[in-house]
This record gives sequence, structure tokens and C-alpha cells, in this order.
Amino acid sequence: MSLFSSRAHASVKDNPALPAVPSSWQKKTRNGLSPKHQRAAIPPWLINTGSLIIMGFLVLLSLSIGVADFSWAGIFHSIINHSANSDSSLLLVSRIPRTIAIILTGIAMAVAGMIIQVVLKNRFVEPSMVGATQSAALGLLVVSLLFPASALIVKMGVATVTAVFGMMLFMLLIHRIPPTDFLMIPLIGIVFGGIIEAVTTFIAYQTESLQMLSVWQFGDFSVVLAGRYELLWLTGGLCVLAYIIADKLTIVGLGDNIALNLGISKRQVTWLGVGMVAMMSAIVVVTVGMIPFIGLVVPNIVSRLMGDKLRRSLPAVALLGASAVLLCDIIGRSIRYPFEVPVATVFGVVGTVLFLWLLLRAPSEQ
Repeated sequence: MSLFSSRAHASVKDNPALPAVPSSWQKKTRNGLSPKHQRAAIPPWLINTGSLIIMGFLVLLSLSIGVADFSWAGIFHSIINHSANSDSSLLLVSRIPRTIAIILTGIAMAVAGMIIQVVLKNRFVEPSMVGATQSAALGLLVVSLLFPASALIVKMGVATVTAVFGMMLFMLLIHRIPPTDFLMIPLIGIVFGGIIEAVTTFIAYQTESLQMLSVWQFGDFSVVLAGRYELLWLTGGLCVLAYIIADKLTIVGLGDNIALNLGISKRQVTWLGVGMVAMMSAIVVVTVGMIPFIGLVVPNIVSRLMGDKLRRSLPAVALLGASAVLLCDIIGRSIRYPFEVPVATVFGVVGTVLFLWLLLRAPSEQ
């Protein structure tokens, strides 16, 4: 005997007061996931393939644009004759190192932004909004003033340590803020970063080092040559490490109780993510300077397309970050040719427009 009679079934079916479509709970139980957490409409492989094609086109364009005379015919002639000429020397010494530095910088800052957003559970933060890049610049200035003859790896190490301390201080400041107050955390980060930047500028002014400080405060690839960018390869290794621990970072981002139930040490994973973000920020500041908004805009765009699963979205974040910096660098080299606008200035304008669009855009119905 069934639990409900046929009369009851008929009354439920014919009652016009009852909804004719399945409820949201029925959809969730039927599909196993709520509509909000279903798979992305665009397959990840299609997004990654498109991003890779766009990046390849931008790489060729970046290699071709510059003040010095350059022709691909000279490169082919050098390859056929197995002899170096001015075109091949320019390509190996300047164009290829610059393009590789741009790609690594875009990947590093985009991945660092994704990590810090997952760790802090906030979509409106990036390394420059948590005091990482400002603290790295402060440490770099101090070590340059006290030990001007120190090796570049020493300066990078000091910048990394100061970036970690700056992020630790920021996390202590936001410790008492409820997680639901999403806008208060970036506001505190902007004020905190402004204070550190003001202290750094004051020290540089007192020591007549403002010109040296301006090199680190505005990201620029015009001085990148072979032998002056190789530290950026370390950021590539850190991005690989981020992909390896992506599932743990995703679990930590879901909440403390979920991480505890699944046996993940929230403290260890959090500080590992903070250390990775600090090291990426320090390496980028030491090599090319600060470039804002990459870690803010790129992860948000990818999250709208692919969801919040870090292992699935991390390759797309890296590819889009590299393509965005490549595009802004090409624009900076082209709009006032033969002069060059720093990529930080171009991306600052583009990133501001995109960030405002993300804030003001109406949320899509799920």
C-alpha cells in the first residue's frame, strides 16, 4: 500500500494553487547541485584554448613592436645562414626577454590575486590592497639605502620578508571584521597600503631617493634585458606550486568548519598562500615595479566564466593575466611612439574601468 492514495495524488496534481514547476529545492535534489553551483556554460578547455591563441598573437605583436629597426626577414636570414646579425641580436637580447618578463609578471600577479582572494574569502582584494607590494617596496628601499652593494637576491629576500610582515599586520587588522562585510576589508587595505606608501615616500624624500623609488612604484618593462629578468622564473615555480595545492586552497576558502572536517590545516595552508603571494609580489616589484589591478580584475572575470574551483580556473587566470599585461604593454608602446607609456599607467586606466564594470554590472540570474 502506498503512503499516499491515488486521490491525494490527483488533488495535488489538479490543485491550481500549487506550483506547476519544480521548486528550487527539487531542482537541487534532482541534479545534485543547485543552479548556482552547476558547471560553467563555457567549457574550460575552450576558454583556455582561446586565451592561448590570443596570447600567441600578442606575443608575435610584442616581438615586432619597438623603437629599434627590426625585421622578421633578417631573423630568417640569420637562421638560414647560421650567423648572427643585428635583428637576431636585438631579438635575443631585448625583445624575447621583455616578452617573457611580461608573460611571467602577468601570470604571477593574476595567480597571486586569485590566491589572496580565496584565502581571505573576498573578491575585492589583491596584493596591492593588502599591503604586499607597498611593504615589498619599503623593504627594497631600506636595504638599498643601508646595503647598496648587496646582491639582487638579497634585496629580493628582504622585500619578501617585509611583504610577509605587512600582510601579517593587515590580517591582524581585519581579524575582528565579520566575513560578511566584504567592502570594509578592501577599504582598510587601501588605507593600510597608503600609510605604508607614505612612510616609504617620506624615507625616500629624506634620503633623496625619490627617483630610485619611482622606478619600483611604476611597472615598466623598458629596461628589461637578458640577465635582468631571470628572477621572474621563480614566480613560475610558485604558480606551479599553487596549482598543486589548489584543492587545499579551495577547501580553506569554503570555511573553517569545512576545512577542519576534511582534515586540512587552515593555518598552514593560509600562511603558505600568504608566503607565496608575498614572494610573487616582491619578485615583481624588484624586477619591473608595481602593476596594480591585475590580481583584482583577472580573477573576477575568470570566476564569472568558470566558477570558483581553483584547480579548474587557475590556468585560465594565468593565461588571461599574461594576455592582459601583453596587451597593455603593446598599447603603451604604440600610443606615443617612439616614446613609451609605463604598463602600470595603462593597466591602471584599463583596470579601473573593468573593476567599475564588475561592481556596477547587474548580477546574472541563476
